[in-house]
Amino acid sequence: MISEVKKSAEHKMLKTLETFKTDLAKVRTGRAHTGLLDHVMVDYYGSDVPVNQVANVTLIDARTIGVQPWEKPMVVKVEKAIRDSDLGLNPSSMGELIRVPMPMLTEERRKDLIKVVRTEAEGARVAVRNVRRDANNDFKNLLKDKSITEDDERRGQDDIQKLTDKYIAEIDKALQVKETELLSV
Repeated sequence: MISEVKKSAEHKMLKTLETFKTDLAKVRTGRAHTGLLDHVMVDYYGSDVPVNQVANVTLIDARTIGVQPWEKPMVVKVEKAIRDSDLGLNPSSMGELIRVPMPMLTEERRKDLIKVVRTEAEGARVAVRNVRRDANNDFKNLLKDKSITEDDERRGQDDIQKLTDKYIAEIDKALQVKETELLSV
């Protein structure tokens, strides 16, 4: 019973960390990477699909992403989808290849992005703490039902606290890496 609560809490904390890292990857740093276009959706014969399911997405150089749709009529749709996305990118097509140059980030924009990243990190920390609270409540309910002893409850809460500390440290580490990435020119 105790191990089930711990396993569930660890699974939820891991999911929170993965979600946070995915959100960080969406914050652009001025350097091109193919994952930037992962959430851009294209109208493909009536249904919305991610760009990487209708085109090859590659890096042309450090500041340019190349998108080559598999079907010629999709070039215009993919270009429009990238332009209309919230990424602030301005693609240009050259025949069948769409070039997506990454604009330079201004100092002010970098500071704004750092604020956004810190807010995301705090949200992830709160989510981890909520998982801790729920697990501790589960332990209290088990104690109330006399399914576990007080010692088991205390031990379980200590283990959950160690998990919480571990995942918050991971979140802080990922935040630090992203801030450094954003500040480097």
